[in-house]
Amino acid sequence: MLVSRGSRTAALAACATILLATSACGSDKPEETTAQQARLYGTDGNMLNSFPAELKDRADLVNGMKGTTPATPLPEEFKSRLQSVDPKLGDYLYSAETYDAIVISALAAQLAGSTDSTKIAQQIVGVTNGGERCENVAACLSLAQAGRDIEYRGVSVTRSGFTDAGEPATTSYATLHFDGERLNDGKTEFVGAGDESAASTKAPPKASKQGKNPVPGAPLVIAGLFPKTGDLALAYPPMAAGATLAIKEINAAGGVLGKKVTWLEGDDGASATKAKATVAELIEGGADVIIGAASSGISLAVLPETVQAGKVLFSPSSTDDGLTTAEDKGLFFRTAPPDSLQGRALADVILRDGSQRIAIVARKDSYGEGLQSVVKAELEKAGIAGDRIKLLTYEPQEGESAPPVDFTTGAKEVKDFGADAVLVIGFGESAQVIRALADAGVEMGS
Repeated sequence: MLVSRGSRTAALAACATILLATSACGSDKPEETTAQQARLYGTDGNMLNSFPAELKDRADLVNGMKGTTPATPLPEEFKSRLQSVDPKLGDYLYSAETYDAIVISALAAQLAGSTDSTKIAQQIVGVTNGGERCENVAACLSLAQAGRDIEYRGVSVTRSGFTDAGEPATTSYATLHFDGERLNDGKTEFVGAGDESAASTKAPPKASKQGKNPVPGAPLVIAGLFPKTGDLALAYPPMAAGATLAIKEINAAGGVLGKKVTWLEGDDGASATKAKATVAELIEGGADVIIGAASSGISLAVLPETVQAGKVLFSPSSTDDGLTTAEDKGLFFRTAPPDSLQGRALADVILRDGSQRIAIVARKDSYGEGLQSVVKAELEKAGIAGDRIKLLTYEPQEGESAPPVDFTTGAKEVKDFGADAVLVIGFGESAQVIRALADAGVEMGS
């Protein structure tokens, strides 16, 4: 849970901690470590059951690692539905956000009475605010077909709707713990964040009453821009499962505007070059709404292309604060919360463990450096002096044939700094950072 400023300051005298800039969350009680140990923390793309495999024969290095990720408690019934479309699914990160992004897009198109991207965009914020509350696809589509104003509450969109900027006004974060090279669900905590009063109160354009009769024109085409390959590929299965389930349930409920929704899927490759080429293909294929990209850097890279084409870009997982004010002509939305909220949650986790010398290691892109900056600011607000916080970055490599990240020099700096907490902000490639820390003699303990 988040702690008060006073509690944070009091926690500084407790025990040593290492934060890996991937996500950090701790237990309610400070944990004692030896002076030589540093606690390890991660976030988002590192806090997955699939992540230890990135460390190969050194998977045990994650044991004791803590982290945060935007998440709400998922109903077992929703997990079962996801398992029905992917029986091998082992993680659920951003599955709910992906599901909700697609459902909201479909409802917006139904209310707009059109597959025109601009008209869909004008309805998206309103779908989540005001009107008659509905909580499942069939019920919401029925109301939208009748031209009724709706307030969608789904799996990740639960407490309140979107802000005027098209992002969640409130969210929650999960504190995750690795034990025995797997996340220990018994230790997971959920903490609320945000402000319900920030939800938009603007009325959307008047809804179009269409009924279930087919509307002239092409069916709604929704496309996915997901990380099938690249550094964030370990997050692909849950996002793909969320998308598959949403499209299946929308079409089972009669589709949109009397026609089944068409689904296209492309690979962002965690590469701006790859993602731009994929976006061009999806637009050529008739995409009205593109769900993605997975990472903030890729969303920022392709946003000019989607805006120029007049298409909606709707990310379930891009969290960079800069996306709130990016020039998007009202066409960018996200079910993922901005990092201003996650930064505070990470700082609170670190402080609960009593960290006093903190190294924050981040991938050098808008997501990594953005979250790194927010966490540093929150730590300083809580009383950690600037000279006790060390910031380091590394260049993520693009392409499957690229050499692995070399963090040898950075790891030595962390060791010489005497960090008792290391926060690593990154994706699958940050396994190389953890290996380098261990090789440099940084003892990571719980």
